[in-house]
Amino acid sequence: MSQLMSSAGGKRWSGRAGALGPVTALEQYERDGAWVVAAHGSFDLDSVPPLADALGAAVKEHSKVVLDASGIAFADSSFLNLLILTHQAGTLRVAGPPEQLRRLFAITGTDRVLEIRGTVAEAAAS
Repeated sequence: MSQLMSSAGGKRWSGRAGALGPVTALEQYERDGAWVVAAHGSFDLDSVPPLADALGAAVKEHSKVVLDASGIAFADSSFLNLLILTHQAGTLRVAGPPEQLRRLFAITGTDRVLEIRGTVAEAAAS
């Protein structure tokens, strides 16, 4: 069975996404009974661990978790793997993914597995 490891504890993290990558940032807050993790920047093998920590802590502590993906500029298979593991560990909804993420979800078929919503409000309400 999949297991997410977490050490974030609801902390805000900001750092470099690789040596030349853009700054990534995470924000977390409650919205309509759901815990929202808002991710901004690019997520790859080097930059995904803080997001993994945040999502892992969130699914352990909250019955509904929403990833606000509207601020994600780039994501690779490491990010996709994280979403699948999080989905298996708890209730995850992905809100507002930009076109690049929508294409990634469609190409890999994960759009049929993940619960994808247009906005954080829609994801929190569903």
